[in-house]
Amino acid sequence: MNPVAIPDLCLVVLVGTTGSGKSTFARAHFKHTQVLSSDFFRGMVADDENDQAASKDAFELLHHVAGKRLAAGRLTVVDATNVQQGARAQLVQLAREHDVLPVAIVLDVPEQTCFERNAERPDRAHLPRNVVTRQRKDMTRSLRHLQREGFRKVHHLRGVEEIDGAVVTYEKRYNDLTHLTGPFDIVGDIHGCRAELESLLGRLGYGIVRDDAGRPVDAAHPDGRTAVFVGDLVDRGPDTPGVLRLVMGMVRAGHAVCVPGNHENKLMRALKGRKVSVTHGLKESLEQLDRETDEFRSEVAAFCDGLVSHYLLDEGRLVVAHAGLPEKYHGRTSGRVRSFALYGDTTGETDEYGLPVRYPWAEEYRGRAMVVYGHTPMPRAEWVNNTICLDTGCVFGGELTALRYPERELVAVPAERVWYEPVRPLKSEAPGGRDGRPLDLADVLVPDDPMGRRVVETETAGRVMVRGENAAAALEVMSRFAIDPRWLVYLPPTMAPCATSDVPGLLEHPAKAFAQYRADGVAAVVCEEKHMGSRAVALVCRDADAAKDAFGVSEGSGALWTRTGRSFLATPELTEAFLARVRAAVEAAGLWEELDTDWLLLDAELMPWSAKAVELLRRQYAAVGAAATAALPEAVRALARAEARGVDVAELAAATTRREGNAHAFTEAYGRYCWPVDGLDGLRFAPFQVLAGRGREFTGHGHDWHLAMADRLVAADASGLLAPTARLVVEVADDEQVAAGVAWWEQLTAAGGEGMVVKPLAGEGARGAGSRVQPGVKVRGAEYLRIIYGPDYREPHHLDRLRGRNLGHKRSLALREHALGLESLGRLSRGEPLWRVHEPVFAVLALESEPVDPRL
Repeated sequence: MNPVAIPDLCLVVLVGTTGSGKSTFARAHFKHTQVLSSDFFRGMVADDENDQAASKDAFELLHHVAGKRLAAGRLTVVDATNVQQGARAQLVQLAREHDVLPVAIVLDVPEQTCFERNAERPDRAHLPRNVVTRQRKDMTRSLRHLQREGFRKVHHLRGVEEIDGAVVTYEKRYNDLTHLTGPFDIVGDIHGCRAELESLLGRLGYGIVRDDAGRPVDAAHPDGRTAVFVGDLVDRGPDTPGVLRLVMGMVRAGHAVCVPGNHENKLMRALKGRKVSVTHGLKESLEQLDRETDEFRSEVAAFCDGLVSHYLLDEGRLVVAHAGLPEKYHGRTSGRVRSFALYGDTTGETDEYGLPVRYPWAEEYRGRAMVVYGHTPMPRAEWVNNTICLDTGCVFGGELTALRYPERELVAVPAERVWYEPVRPLKSEAPGGRDGRPLDLADVLVPDDPMGRRVVETETAGRVMVRGENAAAALEVMSRFAIDPRWLVYLPPTMAPCATSDVPGLLEHPAKAFAQYRADGVAAVVCEEKHMGSRAVALVCRDADAAKDAFGVSEGSGALWTRTGRSFLATPELTEAFLARVRAAVEAAGLWEELDTDWLLLDAELMPWSAKAVELLRRQYAAVGAAATAALPEAVRALARAEARGVDVAELAAATTRREGNAHAFTEAYGRYCWPVDGLDGLRFAPFQVLAGRGREFTGHGHDWHLAMADRLVAADASGLLAPTARLVVEVADDEQVAAGVAWWEQLTAAGGEGMVVKPLAGEGARGAGSRVQPGVKVRGAEYLRIIYGPDYREPHHLDRLRGRNLGHKRSLALREHALGLESLGRLSRGEPLWRVHEPVFAVLALESEPVDPRL
């Protein structure tokens, strides 16, 4: 057995003459999708795999496909002769462009064997012998130079027996520590500040181990946490050897991992006798190390030399690199990647202190992995687009900072003193501001597929598609009409009605909702009174400082918005007065402390409907009602006069009389949703779900928990603004409880109520057999549906037609929007950047442009 070890991500170049068995070898050791054959691409462009005239086009196409695969992080094998240096050079360059290692596997087969194999193939039987001879000479001449050409690994398999006995094995890349899942404590730039490092490790819970001389040589956490050092352990500070001894001991014991900083790289070169500029604190490190033994200095040089540019941790969710790393370099291996990880990139400019201006890569970062880095000292660690810089200038008199992962908790200790004066003052804030930029044109209008669609990945529903034409409209709404985007962290989803009822005179009936949930395997549901208002989301912060700290907004203490992200109330002053009443209720109910938060996001209904939809009522419903109630009585009287004269209009008169009654019922129905409002007087706010707080989402709780929280808010409200939500729990397999649920709905609707919403009591924990169930369905009363479908909708011929309504698209829309809402709340609670939170919020708004019957 001949092991052929290759990296798990690389460009494999097979080298061998025609007839050496490259295609057979490729089929035996690689997936067919991984192998790109020059013969296959010749056939694609010329319908003849042996048409050498097509080689130029074939190789252009092969290189293009290879580049696409490497860009996607997929191992790729090139099956061609590749015996000439020029052909190989293009492939080496391709590997470098995509920051993967090129690997050569040479199949060295005797000429005679190649002649015999070619003779057995009908398509190559007439191949001149001198072609194989020339190819073999080219290959033999270049074998010794393959590594010099740029191939990181060369496997030379000599003879048929050695080739047949080859076994391809895969090596993990040095930077691949995805199997380590933490938890981690990631420590920023130390720069020789040993005392501060010991203090920080102590605060993090590590126990320091000392040698006989009292020097720290290891530190371990009792809970098995692993320390991760972002580099720049050395230079400038008072005890570089002490820091190295401790960190090296932790790495050796398996209690820590470490990536190199630019200062370790320079120190390593100095210790190896290379010519370097002794600046930026290197002089102090060399002087301190001169007092150590030769053995210790050799260990330091070997340690620094063996550090890997960056690490992927926790299944790729976490990336640690000294100067940070754009997503396209994650897990890649090249000099360019190592250079960026050590030094970052610059704009080519210098600042007023003569120092290079760093390229703000973090402002443009859109990767899924969290990137933790150091290198550029900041006065405080701040999140920018799911990245964070932990260099808080300890050696300059600032702090030594660590990030607890996955908790996203920052822990810091102050410097004992200013150990080294900085050339320039620390920047006032991290690149990109507090939270990075919100969603913009490039985020939402660049399609994910050739059909122009956008894809949003969600944890609960997988990939949710957004049509390109809807994306543009949604962006227009968000950019021109929505509230300040920093507040807009959630949009409530649409809700589908229950299945169409077959009860005479009714289009919707709760029995259908109970039956559907029972079929979906849901044991218990909660029936919530459907208020006569409009859906509203309230974000209320404990005070202005909490609002600024959590959302970066200096004006206001929260927001109140509609389903389309627009401000619910006319002025900021009115909104603040509204929030003050809700805040007082939260305070009185003790929820700030109980939920350990300084802000809450509430889903609710704001009444009356006329508070938001006054123009809709005036132009659409009131106009219809006024016209009908004015015209139909006169028509009834005219028909009565005609009938008195003996004209046979009895049937028409009866129908018109019914329509008159329908018109009056219509005006009464929408009139229940209108009452006078003066400022906040007359408004009623009915919360029914506590969505999220700082660092937490509450969607995992059952609806009974949410409604209990709402009850406490209503009870604590002294202003009269908050309204309760009546409800009834129904076990759907219990016929008596189902009957009680139907009776309750009949009571609500008979009293003029809109109806109810039926939800699985367990909330987001409810799942059907093999698919997600509806998060809630609405069951609306007959008189409310008169507003929606028109005064005469209950006429038999109209009702029969409406029973054919298609609910499939609406149900699909409800599920997708619900998943997007959960996704935005999850990203918000995890502290992800604003653009990541906005992505599913934007998608909800875009889905609202889907062509679906708005009456459903």
